[in-house]
Amino acid sequence: MDNSTSLANAANEQINSPNTIDFIVKNSEALSDYIKKSPYVYLSPELNGNFFIGYTDKNRMDRVDRELSRSLIGSESTVLGLLGIQDFDLSEITELKQPSNLQGQGVLIGFVDTGIDYTQNVFKYSDKTSKIVSIYDQTVSGDAPYGFNIGTEYSHQMIDEALRSDDPFAIVPSNDEVGHGTFLASVATGCPEGDFCGVAPQAELIVVKLRRAGDYYLKKYLVPPEEENVYESSDIMLGIEYVIKKARELGRAAVICLGVGTNFGGHDGYSLFEQYLTQASRLTGICICVAAGNECMADHHFFGVLPASGNYQEVMLKAGENAGDIYLCMWNNIPDILSVSVKSPKGELIDRIPPRTGTKYQATIVMENATVIIEYDFPVYGSGRQNTVIKILNATRGIWMISVQGDTIVNGKFHIWLPITGFVSPNVAFITPNKNYTVTIPGTCKNLITCGAFNSQDNCLYERSSWGPSRINKISPDLVAPGVNVGGIYPTGYGKVNSTGAATAITAGVAAILMQWGIVLKNDTTMSTAQVRMHLIQRATRLPEVDYPNNQWGYGMLSF
Repeated sequence: MDNSTSLANAANEQINSPNTIDFIVKNSEALSDYIKKSPYVYLSPELNGNFFIGYTDKNRMDRVDRELSRSLIGSESTVLGLLGIQDFDLSEITELKQPSNLQGQGVLIGFVDTGIDYTQNVFKYSDKTSKIVSIYDQTVSGDAPYGFNIGTEYSHQMIDEALRSDDPFAIVPSNDEVGHGTFLASVATGCPEGDFCGVAPQAELIVVKLRRAGDYYLKKYLVPPEEENVYESSDIMLGIEYVIKKARELGRAAVICLGVGTNFGGHDGYSLFEQYLTQASRLTGICICVAAGNECMADHHFFGVLPASGNYQEVMLKAGENAGDIYLCMWNNIPDILSVSVKSPKGELIDRIPPRTGTKYQATIVMENATVIIEYDFPVYGSGRQNTVIKILNATRGIWMISVQGDTIVNGKFHIWLPITGFVSPNVAFITPNKNYTVTIPGTCKNLITCGAFNSQDNCLYERSSWGPSRINKISPDLVAPGVNVGGIYPTGYGKVNSTGAATAITAGVAAILMQWGIVLKNDTTMSTAQVRMHLIQRATRLPEVDYPNNQWGYGMLSF
């Protein structure tokens, strides 16, 4: 074994260690110099758009984080959850209408999600071979795809061999324990099975099974320990990169469906995660569809306006019994500078903490055995804006009061988000919430196709479908698709679901048909996300009594 091979093996061993933390970084001369001087940092191969995933030991992460923020274009990962498992019920299927005689032939649909039950009949052709091109399982250590450092790749040949076996999972031991990825894949491209058929049944599949977020990020974002379905943005980037590379190897167009989202971020498209997605969406032959989220009724967003410097506004947060830990992130525009104070339900006050970038203040609420942490960060890379994080550990029952003061006010607008449903106790909410700006990240990203949901039976908006716009006033969602009583296949059988994730799977199927028309049939061989988005918006159905575009319906209802 030569020295380079030994170094590569050592790096892979370090990357796959449970003590390793990952982060996102943008390529630059400063990064090259930094890596040469930092043997405790490893980088993935370069991703599209000059991005890397970095890895280091958890004991060094604080140091690396300081170095990233001081001299490099980098950031820690964020965590995302599923946007398609609300209101699940095993019952009658709502039949999907076939959009045309085009059925997605020659196009790939990639799902970066919870994996897939590849043994289901809807993922097999009539000759019992699989329509899945490959599975990249990040949860299994073994033969990683070429150019990747984690997970195991299962080829089409291996999947077919498994399907011929009496014990398929002994050959391809990758399954979908949650069912979310299986359901969305069946909706987009399931083969006919009884009365059921996916939107683009002739499209083929590339599947990425995401691994659960590591303890470092679970603790950082105060994710409840019982929440299993939580994934890191860096792993999602690797999954998207895998789909793109496989599509390029095969010379095929690909639609990527993302049914995950988060409230951890600025909702403005400027994070490195969102920048990567924007770059990927511009690639010819690639289309990215994302769910808007199901947060409209969750009471997880607050919007405030401070008219002048020195003014303040009280934000009331309700915490129920056993609320646990609460994470709030506040964002405001430049050149405003804000500061906060916190009052507990029993009246104990943590006075205003002066706004200095890099501040991490912690205090104990003595009478209530709770802890409050306040962190300021500005100017944030990309947007230059201020981010304030407020953490309440072991929150006591009652009304918590957050006083937001304007130290320097020109714009005056600020937003506070609680985590998405599932990442915070259901009995935690703002007393005076705002339903706008509830589209989750990456649905706020530039150039993607963001999908809300409506009920195709009565043309009413799905009540939980998140409302836009993004924080830079981008129209979001772009459109709404059927998302109520949508039928599909789970590993446990037929079922239906209400969610924007299901609506996104339907949109991805229609996008695959458009890509077939454009690239496979050579009507527009330059098609990417932007062209597909334009076609979908142009063809959208618009109700005569509604003004378009708007923050609930976008440019209208998906028409197919």
